[in-house]
Amino acid sequence: MTIGGERDFGTAQAWEALGGAPEFVERVRYTGSGNLGEGPLPVGELARATVGACALAAGELGAVRAGDRTGDPSPLVVDEGAVATAFVSERHLRVSGRAPVTFAPLSGFWPAADGWVRTHANYPHHEAALVRALGLRSPEPEALRAAVAGRTAVEVQELAYAAGGLAVAVAERYGDPQPLVETVRTTGEREPGRVRGRALGEAPPGRPVAGVRVLDLTRVIAGPVATRTLGLLGADVLRIDTPGLPEADDAYADTGFGKRSALLDLARAGDREVFEGLLAEADVVVTGYRPGALERHGLGARELSERRPGLVVAELCAWGWRAPEPWAGRRGFDSLVQAGYGIAAACAGPDRTPGVLSAQALDHGTGYLVAAGVMRALAGGGGCRLRFSLAGTGSWLVRGLAGGARATGGGAAAYSAEPWLRETGSGYGVLRYAVSPFGEWAGGPSRWGTDRAVWLPR
Repeated sequence: MTIGGERDFGTAQAWEALGGAPEFVERVRYTGSGNLGEGPLPVGELARATVGACALAAGELGAVRAGDRTGDPSPLVVDEGAVATAFVSERHLRVSGRAPVTFAPLSGFWPAADGWVRTHANYPHHEAALVRALGLRSPEPEALRAAVAGRTAVEVQELAYAAGGLAVAVAERYGDPQPLVETVRTTGEREPGRVRGRALGEAPPGRPVAGVRVLDLTRVIAGPVATRTLGLLGADVLRIDTPGLPEADDAYADTGFGKRSALLDLARAGDREVFEGLLAEADVVVTGYRPGALERHGLGARELSERRPGLVVAELCAWGWRAPEPWAGRRGFDSLVQAGYGIAAACAGPDRTPGVLSAQALDHGTGYLVAAGVMRALAGGGGCRLRFSLAGTGSWLVRGLAGGARATGGGAAAYSAEPWLRETGSGYGVLRYAVSPFGEWAGGPSRWGTDRAVWLPR
């Protein structure tokens, strides 16, 4: 594959990490132009490469389902304008004309006695924990600023995590290397074109995941981006949440396309029975909770794979399973991983105030990689566990992509998001939204938690 006469280094790296055949990389071509801003790190290359790898995986699965056991995909074209627009989909979203709320007043960078801290308080329970941890008199930015200023950054971090809140000391150097993806083959026979003993059959054009049931146990951005992509490509995606942890309406209005959403309390016997019935008929489970959270319910990846031979289980976490303790088991979001992994410091301005990437690229990029990994697993016959993390994508960004040759598409100055924006009705009213790089959804999302916990007929 070439772009302006240069090999696209990033797509080849991502595809290799996913275990794809190197010669398939030549099947994808990029056109158009996108603009994710200037900065010290190659965000545009990450965006293009992750979407390109996802396109290759979709093409491979479609070829397998059409009877080509090698999975050699037909030539593919990815428009960089669509990629750039989708990577900041939350910024383009309008809910009945209103811009969404992206970061709460207590979320952001705060100067500490010896450096900087990044907090995340978008969810009410995280805000309450932060207020409690630092003994704030009120949930106001100035109160938080004063409380942080009198403590070291690590002290604020540890107080917040101990109370169930989220705050991370801004690291001055990049974190330890993390893998982009880890794959574990599980027991059971694997045959291309079959999943859990069932032949997938030929798929309709543009819908290589048709007939596949995906149980979505993810939240916020990265996991939901993966599952909305699988939904667009034909999967029956059913997201399950607990009633006790409501999703932000604006977040679900952006990421709820291509799926249905239901609520089940696994502590209730009746709801647990419904969940077990869904699991018995699922082909894929995508999880986005911190390591150990689902294990408490007997739903860890190893347990799922042992109970359901042939199942594809994709796990996503913030800091990576190889992160040093206690980080491997901690909660995290894109903004926090940028801070704790050294990316925020690398993006600092002239006054050394920490900065951010031009997009929540760890979230979006990891989402497309998860979708690609799931489709590659389906093409190979299922029966595997996949692990992804925001830190793994960050590690690739600062080491693999930043250290390699770059290739760019057309002139960024010509980029406009307008061709990639649409309006549709939804459970939240009329939405303006960014289309997927892979095409158009059939309609807008329902309201979070309002669908029935049942699979659609195959």
